[in-house]
Amino acid sequence: MADENSVTRRVRRYARVGAAAGGLAARVAGNRFLGIAIDQAEHAADLQAALGGLKGPLMKVAQILSTVPDMLPEAYMEEFAKLQTNAPSMGWAFVRRRMASELGRDWQERFAEFEHKAAAAASLGQIHKATALDGRRLACKIQYPDMTAAVDADLKQLKLAFSIYHRYDKAIDPMNIHRELSERLHEELDYARESDNLGLYRHILNKEKTIHVPETLPELSTKRLLTMTWLDGEPLLKSVTAPVERRNEIARNMFRAWYVPLYYHGVIHGDPHLGNYQVRADGELNLLDFGCIRVFKPSFVRAVIDLYNALRDNDEVLAVHAYETWGFSNLERNVIEILNQWAKFLYAPLLEDRVMPIQEEGGVAYGAGVAAKVHRELREVGGVAPPREFVLMDRAAIGLGSVFTHLHAEINWHSLFHDLIDGFDEAALAARQGKSLKKFGIPEPD
Repeated sequence: MADENSVTRRVRRYARVGAAAGGLAARVAGNRFLGIAIDQAEHAADLQAALGGLKGPLMKVAQILSTVPDMLPEAYMEEFAKLQTNAPSMGWAFVRRRMASELGRDWQERFAEFEHKAAAAASLGQIHKATALDGRRLACKIQYPDMTAAVDADLKQLKLAFSIYHRYDKAIDPMNIHRELSERLHEELDYARESDNLGLYRHILNKEKTIHVPETLPELSTKRLLTMTWLDGEPLLKSVTAPVERRNEIARNMFRAWYVPLYYHGVIHGDPHLGNYQVRADGELNLLDFGCIRVFKPSFVRAVIDLYNALRDNDEVLAVHAYETWGFSNLERNVIEILNQWAKFLYAPLLEDRVMPIQEEGGVAYGAGVAAKVHRELREVGGVAPPREFVLMDRAAIGLGSVFTHLHAEINWHSLFHDLIDGFDEAALAARQGKSLKKFGIPEPD
């Protein structure tokens, strides 16, 4: 039976969301405004367990918060980071029902082996190892029950939380952020769409021999079941103590895994948390989870390069043009100066033609000090409304910067960047993009 987006399920979800998250708002508000001390480590662990049990969008939001600087105290960031790979899984009774509903009662006859225990569990689904009849090792991604109801319920609650937050902090209007997350999360529920995304990325990265993307098996996949080839690898954080040559090679592979698709095809992987990368025994990279991708107009990609050139040449007119192309509006000089602070931080490693870490000061909280200063100054001037298209770009930059910081990678980022952008041609990008998207049935950007 198909999952129903029923009123009863949504009401039940609201109750569970409130029970899990309500304490965070009360305790953090008390800690921040009333000076009430709380045991952050204990509370963070409790909240991580609660959100992991809820699954769905709130867990996704927690994953995002764990990679964005200056959003939560360190104890919360550490616990929420565990949601990237260690979410509680559903039991075998659920798996058996779901597989039968997707592939039929004889579904087990379509596999040589199928492991009962989940190999991994995340926000919207869990992974089971299996073996195909032809001997290939497989990963079966099974969507949790009632996810449509969960997404709708959680997004309504998130919108309410955003509106309350915006009443006392005007630095950033979160409504476009909510709209972007809403659209992307609904897309993630469609595993047939994710299968198309996987095909697109295999096509885009087929010449990148050190980057690996799973292959899907359409005959064993549906809108709520995605079967793909299994890739062996270890969590990226296990490589942070590897020799510097290995860490630098991993960082170079990650840079190209993210930005070859952007600058050559106008596409970005929208989920940069650490659980979506694996390092292979030979140091090469596995790129996982393609439910959330973002396709940009070629003019948007052009503006990314325009802003780089503007910062390099101190060209304010070109910077304004880039921001306006992205969708920022009513930009006064003081707002531009504040936005440029953030832009200069993100672009700084690309502007200097030398070997350097991704950030030369601060710990693993990438950009926390700069983010706090920009946030404070935006609040003082009345705030901005980031355009939807900007949300995943900024998130990707922060997520990758955090990874590179954890790796302590020291690379000539300027050289890597110019390998991709030199000779950039917007018309050529548009032609490549159109051909690639059409091949895999993915809509072109509005």
